[in-house]
Amino acid sequence: MGAGPAGIYAADLLDKSDTDVHIDLFERMPAPFGLIRYGVAPDHPRIKGIVQALHKVLDRPNIRLLGNVDYGTDIKLDDLREFYDAVIFSTGASADRALDLPGIELPGSHGAADFVSWYDGHPDVPREWPLDATSVAVLGVGNVALDVARILAKTADELLSTEIPPNVYQGLKTSPVTDVHVFGRRGPAQAKFTPMELRELDHSPNVEVLVDPADIEFDQGSMAAIRGSKQVDMVVKTLQEWAIREPGGRPRRLHLHFFHSPAEVLGEGRVAGLRTERTELTGDGNVRGTGEFHDWDVQAVYRAVGYLSSHLPEIPFDHFAGTVPNQAGRVLDLDEHQLAGVYVTGWIKRGPVGLIGHTKGDAAETVASLLADAGTLRAPVHNDRDAILGFLEDRHVPFTTWAGWGLLDEHERSLGAPEGRERVKVVERAEMVRVSRGPRD
Repeated sequence: MGAGPAGIYAADLLDKSDTDVHIDLFERMPAPFGLIRYGVAPDHPRIKGIVQALHKVLDRPNIRLLGNVDYGTDIKLDDLREFYDAVIFSTGASADRALDLPGIELPGSHGAADFVSWYDGHPDVPREWPLDATSVAVLGVGNVALDVARILAKTADELLSTEIPPNVYQGLKTSPVTDVHVFGRRGPAQAKFTPMELRELDHSPNVEVLVDPADIEFDQGSMAAIRGSKQVDMVVKTLQEWAIREPGGRPRRLHLHFFHSPAEVLGEGRVAGLRTERTELTGDGNVRGTGEFHDWDVQAVYRAVGYLSSHLPEIPFDHFAGTVPNQAGRVLDLDEHQLAGVYVTGWIKRGPVGLIGHTKGDAAETVASLLADAGTLRAPVHNDRDAILGFLEDRHVPFTTWAGWGLLDEHERSLGAPEGRERVKVVERAEMVRVSRGPRD
């Protein structure tokens, strides 16, 4: 269940095993690729290049895509067990992790995941986004925080060459933003973004990246982190260079702040500011509060403090960790017994950490567990591979297929061609399904 990178990697490994296997990839969206389509910023085409490798997997005859099928609504676990020996859940993480902060629920305070879904044209979110702030705060120093900050800071015309839908372009076009502030609780050596993501901030001709020299501080723990990681070293060097350079004259500014712990979102009725507490290093790379507070004049706050998976019906769930309890991918019930024939991989298995490529290791472990259990799995009731198609049709589920993705892909590319763009993404679910299902509808 789930045709994003995690699910496709698992299908790839199963198909390459010595076991005679047929694999159906169920996907809630009408289109495949999950996080790559709906979680990667539109100005990151090289990351989207991973699609080419995933495309080759989905082209194989033993792997079939069944899109626009919602687990828990269109099909349940008992239904799946009638048609399959085993089920792997790879549903990812698409919700925002909560942040316990006074004022965080004020209008004008947003989750990063919701904003990412909007600018990536997710069909299940509103078509409009409130972009009325001149100064914005982004809480967090991971890659998602940088994506959010970069999209907020860039002009709409800079993004027009990408696949952003018309409603996203029009929304960004009206944004009055002049300043975007990114806040990290700890120091430069503890930032979680990658060097490439960081350097990309400085590529826009319209966005000046600013770092306060006072935020460039290190302790013994920080120096150990720098010496122990080439990536950390590259991030720190880039931030140091930006801190000492003379500011330019670009019309928009993106400020990177370190040693500022969010304390309160200010405002009555809507966001009117952010209060942070200055922190200091404790010697081991951690920080403590100093009791010194600063109020920032911002009119919107975006929290980018992590994604969270959603609870799946009939599947055990650890609500604190946001994962399904498992042992090497085998799902465990409340008594820590294996749930026969049910497995997990990807972010729903280990949490939303690491890059897309890290899901390969997850998939390898889960598939190894499944193959080791193969002799004990209960055989499905229906042996006919196409029986599931009849089941979905009887339920009046307008499912989409891999061939249907080809139709949608071609249609989106045709929308982009007149403007010299690779594609223009279709947003409406009904339209995605109509195009994907072709003349039969």
